[in-house]
Amino acid sequence: MYIEEREINIRDIENKLTHIKIPDSNDALLSECEVETFRSGGKGGQHANKTESAVRLTHTKSGIKVICQDERSQYLNKIKCLKELRVRIEKYNFKPLKRIWTKPTRASKEKRLLSKKYNAEKKKNRKKPTLNNY
Repeated sequence: MYIEEREINIRDIENKLTHIKIPDSNDALLSECEVETFRSGGKGGQHANKTESAVRLTHTKSGIKVICQDERSQYLNKIKCLKELRVRIEKYNFKPLKRIWTKPTRASKEKRLLSKKYNAEKKKNRKKPTLNNY
């Protein structure tokens, strides 16, 4: 399944601030989308290449585009597109929790210092030995 990334435009900037409500039924979600059909290439033989079985859905509220040309039937491709569109809208609506900064533990500090000391020794051993050391 091939998915196009959203184009950045003014609508995207406005929608960053809003939460998109996902309808429960496929018909309601389909009514919010622009549906384009086109000929798909690839496997499937003459049936896939002659019929307009590939589907591109563009969600008008968010600008998210989803393309599916996996199946030989337009109906199955449309259902796959709707499933993927629901996933993409949920991902678009997700707001990560703010991270609580914590103090590094004593063990992690010691581990970091040991690795620094080890790397310093490794770098020191790369130099040519001088005669003053012997």
